[in-house]
Amino acid sequence: MRGNRPIQMALDNRVGMLYLYVVTAGGGEIGFSYNSRKDEMSTVWARMDSAASGSHPLSEVRKSILESSKEESEVKSYRTELNLNDKQRTACLQHAGVARFAYNFGLRRKREAYETTGKSPSAIDLHRELNALKKTEFPWMYEVSKCAPQEALRNLDKAFEGFFRRCKEKSARKGYPKFKSRKRGIGSFTLTGAIHVTEQTIQLPRLGVLRLKERGYFPTAAHITRATVSERVGRWFVSILVDEEPVRTKGTEVLGVDVGIAHLAVLSDGTVFENPRALKTAQERVRRLQKSVSRKVKGSRNRKKAVNKLAKQHYRVSCVRSNAIHQATNAIAKRASVVGIETLNVRGMLRNHCLAGALSDASMSEFLRQLEYKIEWTGGIVVKADRWYPSSKTCSDCGTVVNDLPLSVREWSCAECGIVHDRDVNAAINLKNMAASFAVTACRPGSAGPTRKRRTKLLVGQEINTRQGTSLGGSV
Repeated sequence: MRGNRPIQMALDNRVGMLYLYVVTAGGGEIGFSYNSRKDEMSTVWARMDSAASGSHPLSEVRKSILESSKEESEVKSYRTELNLNDKQRTACLQHAGVARFAYNFGLRRKREAYETTGKSPSAIDLHRELNALKKTEFPWMYEVSKCAPQEALRNLDKAFEGFFRRCKEKSARKGYPKFKSRKRGIGSFTLTGAIHVTEQTIQLPRLGVLRLKERGYFPTAAHITRATVSERVGRWFVSILVDEEPVRTKGTEVLGVDVGIAHLAVLSDGTVFENPRALKTAQERVRRLQKSVSRKVKGSRNRKKAVNKLAKQHYRVSCVRSNAIHQATNAIAKRASVVGIETLNVRGMLRNHCLAGALSDASMSEFLRQLEYKIEWTGGIVVKADRWYPSSKTCSDCGTVVNDLPLSVREWSCAECGIVHDRDVNAAINLKNMAASFAVTACRPGSAGPTRKRRTKLLVGQEINTRQGTSLGGSV
């Protein structure tokens, strides 16, 4: 390199790639990528003329290279429970405490700096400041891995990025970062570096070899970029991020999915996924445990024991609900290439206090969220109906729309064709037809795909859905 031309480097730990950006003497730009796993160097960008370089700053080149590399690289996460002894549990508590302390330290310093100078220090600046104070004020931080405070400060930066993004989007909930408290949970910590996995154990920096409760689940030959250890009601879990391309098979069917309270989901072919009603089933035991907590003296050990028992019961309820949702969404994602779903205003539906408990127990928003990203994983298409699309009131055979159909009516007969419909199955069939018509329109020869818009005559009281990839008044 001649003169003071800079050499800029960036390391992306998530994908294990090293990038080198070079500005030549003539003003051109060259970008190299180095794959540490395969020991390969390749040129991913070359722009040798200074005129073109002036129109494409180095920062834009860096951004385009990083974004393209992340799109090409695949990562997969695994999570399982740890089987710790008392010494290992104490070490995990220390790491979680240091991570929580570093997060609160960074948040306090960011507030002070912004009030004084109007600028906020980055995670690197905060880590340097924290390292300078270790020897004198915080010597106990040397007992844990340096990764715990580093990753906590990076998480703080991500929290502020999310806050500013939501402010820019004018979201109702901004989510300004808050201080973490031991009373609201022990929390978690993230470790990077030398992480090794066997069939029965995982080796983490400073923690050593930890036993796993589930054997043979973690991949032993894949490259692990990071591991996060978390605690929930006295149980410790570890999740690892692996550079591995997940094996996902795309389905072949077109399905409509109707979610509800009576059933978790009903498909257009009549398949029913039952709602476990996890909270309702455990309601009596939860009531007894809650009564036991209220009868204990505040601050006593007996009250703490009762609170732990109640927390374990609530955790079991959430596990039962989560398992049912994952099983149902996995089964649908394996079968379907195109799925039609509803756009539900769950927050508005919760204002009905007669149904709020059952709606929360069914967790319909979580079901639709999981279904959406799992279908996208397999390369399928998710078509969302407009919020006011009358899927239950429309006859799936002749298209007649009834004026009034209360929730108590589970079956109804069409006045035009006389066919008797099951409410949920009929809605799922209508969603399937809507999704099938979208798929044909988007994929026909000469079509511009999902980004092409067309005007559609709306039903009475129907609003335009501005989401991409929807029909019935949205984008087609």
